[in-house]
Amino acid sequence: MKQLTALSLSIAILGAIWAFLALGPLSGFVLVWVGFIAWGSFFHSGADNDALTKTIAGTAYGALIGWIALLIIVKVSMPALGVAWPAIVVGVTVFFLVIVASIKQLSAVPANVYGYAAIVGYSLHQPSSPPATGPLQNLTAASFANPLVLVVVSLVIGALLGLVSNKLSGALTKQA
Repeated sequence: MKQLTALSLSIAILGAIWAFLALGPLSGFVLVWVGFIAWGSFFHSGADNDALTKTIAGTAYGALIGWIALLIIVKVSMPALGVAWPAIVVGVTVFFLVIVASIKQLSAVPANVYGYAAIVGYSLHQPSSPPATGPLQNLTAASFANPLVLVVVSLVIGALLGLVSNKLSGALTKQA
């Protein structure tokens, strides 16, 4: 089987399984779209064991930095600054997404950004006005209601699925 066909088939099969699990039995414990972000990051980072390390470390690091930004924005009130306050917090925290690029495990800057974007996107697109109980109200919860827990678990599984799909496509290519 041609390499592209094998890769397409392996991603299609595993993607369908991932979607079934994420939308069914694992619903509330993982986010299907976040897993696909890490899956793509794995391939973007080189699709090898080094890419797996960089994807997991980078996306988790980015999610952590995004979580810190959200925590600061939610917990530190600066009404005099209006929307400038969250913009300042974002500017300062995203600086840390790139400055760490000299560390091998965090050198895939896009992975760092994907993790940051995933947690911020998820958290800001859920109801947050009282009496909501969305991500912004659960930033410190010790459960899957905490967006950091939910997003990082999804990112790790997505990166692992990238590795498995790559290995499966390699096996299918050798079979031909």
